Amino acid sequence: MNRREFIGTIAGAAATTVIDPAFAVSPANKGTMWAFLVHFGFNNWYDTPLDEAPKDAKPHYLTRCMADHVRFDEELWKEVSPQLSKAGINIVIIDLGEFMKFPSHPELAVKGSWEPEKMQAEKKRLEAMGLEVIPKLNFSATHDSWLKDYQRMLSTQKYYQVCSDVIRDTIEIFGTPRYFHLGYDEETAGHQSAERYRMCIIRQGDLWWRDFLWFVKQVEDKGVRPWIWSDYIWGHKDEFLKRMPRSVLQSNWYYHGFKDVKPGSARETYIKAYDWLEAGGFDQVPTGSNWDRNCPQNMQETIEYCKKAVAPERLKGFMMASWARTQRSDEAVLKESVDIFSKCISG
Repeated sequence: MNRREFIGTIAGAAATTVIDPAFAVSPANKGTMWAFLVHFGFNNWYDTPLDEAPKDAKPHYLTRCMADHVRFDEELWKEVSPQLSKAGINIVIIDLGEFMKFPSHPELAVKGSWEPEKMQAEKKRLEAMGLEVIPKLNFSATHDSWLKDYQRMLSTQKYYQVCSDVIRDTIEIFGTPRYFHLGYDEETAGHQSAERYRMCIIRQGDLWWRDFLWFVKQVEDKGVRPWIWSDYIWGHKDEFLKRMPRSVLQSNWYYHGFKDVKPGSARETYIKAYDWLEAGGFDQVPTGSNWDRNCPQNMQETIEYCKKAVAPERLKGFMMASWARTQRSDEAVLKESVDIFSKCISG
């Protein structure tokens, strides 16, 4: 199906979503945003193809290599998704990556990538549970292996054209969502070490900003608000506060404990970023996790800290990011994250 045929399909299939009373929650566009990050695509890390990974590679490494097929357990997702709304969650952020076929660039698909029509059907299923669905494509040079060969064409005219096309496709497929999460985290040489990446390529200085602001414009020109990870502020505080548009929704993230943090440490910087963003007048959706297995209280402590640090009018909500794959091997962590978040929401 080409893009013109796809647009016609969207118009012909338009329908009103009926909210199932069994799952209904407060409308997601009112009140606190309780957002849950889920991974449909997973080609967001190492640029090494899975079939070329070192023979002695550990399972953790292999899960982050580029696969030529979708790594997603739909049956597990069908088990977990109804629990989200029941937990009080009202937004699902879907990390797409290679998971969906883009009408403008079918070459980005892998074996098992969903057709746009199936993604639209899934969006309607989730909306019927009272869940607002937000798409996420990560355009950080550290997390863009889903772009295949285009990831190595960073900041070229071809790169801009492809990225513009897939953003447009995604916004059309998702029916002009309120937000579009652009990722944009961890673009540093340190995150692309030789043990993880075969080619290190990052943007710095004015080029980072030029590309970032270009992405912001791509989204805003289509009537959608951009949403990003905020960790660039950790090492570029003054520059970030000066050049970051206030229209961009911010998600700083920190996954460890808030108590007994050593003054001057990296962890103190990560926490203080919430205060810096508040001082800069940014809207925030702070992000916690159960990623640190020694700190199950992180989400609760994130909420407690940010309710004091961020003005109510700028504290738009909170996000749970477990970083668990939607696969049976990560089932326990995935379901635990829902349970932890539910207890935080219920207070």
